[in-house]
Amino acid sequence: MKNVLFALVICPVLVACSTTVEEPEVPERGVTAGYACAAENLRPFVGRSANEETGANALKQSGAKTLRWIAPRSAITMDFRQDRLNIEYDDAMTITHIYCG
Repeated sequence: MKNVLFALVICPVLVACSTTVEEPEVPERGVTAGYACAAENLRPFVGRSANEETGANALKQSGAKTLRWIAPRSAITMDFRQDRLNIEYDDAMTITHIYCG
């Protein structure tokens, strides 16, 4: 009986005094800390030549971490990455669409 009384009185006190450890924050899938793509101001790139220099400038201006060139009639994954800039171009190597994701 003494052990039961001890368990009923002391255990709740010990539980109340315990501390909880916060779980570390897990980044959202498709996100790289410090990078977030913003394509709102990239419309002037549409119609330009799809080349290394244009891609580098668009990537820098967007704030994205990675650049994905999308060739005509290409299959692409549909995964969304908010730290990726996508640039589509046509057969004449002219940029037709630029967006994040």
